[in-house]
Amino acid sequence: MRIEDYAIIGDCGTAALIGRNGSVDWLCWPRFDSRACFSALIGNVDNGRWLIAPRDDATKVTRRYLDDTLVLETTFETRDGAVTLVDFMPQRGAASDLVRIVKGVRGRVPMRVELVIRLDYGSVVPCVTRLSDGTLQAIAGPDMLVLRTHCPLRGENLKTVGDFTIAEGETMPFVLSYGVSYRDPPEAIDWQTALKNTISFWKDWSQRFPDDGPYAGEMRRSLMVLKALTYLPTGGIVAAPTTSLPEQLGGARNWDYRYCWLRDATFTLLALMNSGYFDEAGRWRDWLLRAIAGMPSQVQIMYGITGTRRLDEWEVPWLDGYEGAHPVRIGNAASNQLQLDIYGEIMDALHMARCGGLGGNETAWALQIKLLEHLETIWQDPDEGIWEIRGPKQHFTFSKVMAWVAFDRAIKSAEKDKLTAPIKKWRGLRDKIHAQICKKAYDSELGSFTQSYGSRQLDSSPLLMALVGFLPPTDHRIQGTVHAIETSLMRDGFVRRYETDLTEDGLPGSEGVFLACSFWLADTYLLLGRREDARQLFERLLSLRNDVGLLSEEYDTKRCRMLGNFPQALSHIGLINTGHNLIRREKPAEQRSGHKLK
Repeated sequence: MRIEDYAIIGDCGTAALIGRNGSVDWLCWPRFDSRACFSALIGNVDNGRWLIAPRDDATKVTRRYLDDTLVLETTFETRDGAVTLVDFMPQRGAASDLVRIVKGVRGRVPMRVELVIRLDYGSVVPCVTRLSDGTLQAIAGPDMLVLRTHCPLRGENLKTVGDFTIAEGETMPFVLSYGVSYRDPPEAIDWQTALKNTISFWKDWSQRFPDDGPYAGEMRRSLMVLKALTYLPTGGIVAAPTTSLPEQLGGARNWDYRYCWLRDATFTLLALMNSGYFDEAGRWRDWLLRAIAGMPSQVQIMYGITGTRRLDEWEVPWLDGYEGAHPVRIGNAASNQLQLDIYGEIMDALHMARCGGLGGNETAWALQIKLLEHLETIWQDPDEGIWEIRGPKQHFTFSKVMAWVAFDRAIKSAEKDKLTAPIKKWRGLRDKIHAQICKKAYDSELGSFTQSYGSRQLDSSPLLMALVGFLPPTDHRIQGTVHAIETSLMRDGFVRRYETDLTEDGLPGSEGVFLACSFWLADTYLLLGRREDARQLFERLLSLRNDVGLLSEEYDTKRCRMLGNFPQALSHIGLINTGHNLIRREKPAEQRSGHKLK
């Protein structure tokens, strides 16, 4: 199926993607980065899936999230009647469960069940046995899955299959639970109580965003996506629950996004705080501080959800990849790259946390000082940049801008909270970095800031220069950069990151438009006073969401297809923040830039 044909459910510890055809095609247990997962989405149907669907082709399929929850309802209409499949993951802490309930709506509909359990990215076939109480148990190494249902099931060609007929008013529940194989099977849950509690959990959480004005529904759904991508025990938020969904169909730009990027820290904090979710913002801030603790020279650009540092990248040769995209990658080698912009993100996020009322502590400030001492020694080095180029290191413009942000926010924090700091030295460094960028990153012939020093290639990341307060939006260099991006990087009304076919980024092929960059352009329009342009772009971006309100990382405007890992946190963060900038009192663009929106 297309990427947009999937919907997400989760329990704030793991997540599953469910297709319009009633098939669970991607499922990670017990954590986002676990190998104990189905993997049909990046392989084929023999690599693991769980299908529950009518035996005859449906004449109509509709789906929705139940009210403001992450409980998914898919209704199939056939010539025999109609059934609704309810999918959700309850929060019970001790174990993870995927609950699927078939409800008869009209007539009598013959149904089929097919469960293909393949662990470790489709490579391991478990041993399946039936326990004395009828529970099916599947074990492979440390992992155990148990399936509880009163539907008659049988083994067939290393699959578990079954047939049943559902009539109007009847229900057929299925509960698949994860546990470790060296302990007793997870205790059974009452699916009716679990459904009620799950609905209550999500309703209570989503109603903390009380605004019912324009775009409130779209923003609330995006906030629920962020919550679903949160690992509750630590507060870490993964970029996406998937790996290797391609940025170009059939291409090689395929990455594992089941990790937490420091780059997203400030955008994430502002999205959560401005929406009233201070507990989540605080937990994300605390995750950030724990992750970066240690030697400043060893700070990484991303971490695992628990703060894990070792994210070694390897390829999975036995999986075909989504629509032939290759290779399938597990882990992310970019975790070892030098990306100077993360220092600015850390300083900006912690400064915004203080301004937003989350407070600070002496330990955090001491760590910040150490990080700045290290940045002082490396800010003039070339790096791999915001887009994690796998080619030669360069002096990327955005990396230098965020080095400027690092010292600027540290100065502001020290002045605001009267913290002990070498402010005079920091001011000198801030001014030096600013002057160097203006001299070496601006091309007067193009009338634009470029991707890197001495380059004539354009890049969308300089859109953030006004948004982070590097220059006022009225500066002719900012306005010229926006014009150049509109002229050269816009495709069918949306923004590309950079011209992949013109830049030596070490990778073959191209990619789609990058949705987060398009949200950044809308925010910049607002700073420039182009409010109607911002609103129109925002609403075009909203139109790219699938039928249940989800966005991927990128979009293919020619094929009208979603691209990249899905659902993508940064895209939904962009939606939330631009929504705030357009119509709400707390405006991230004003908070970061220091300039009032017109």
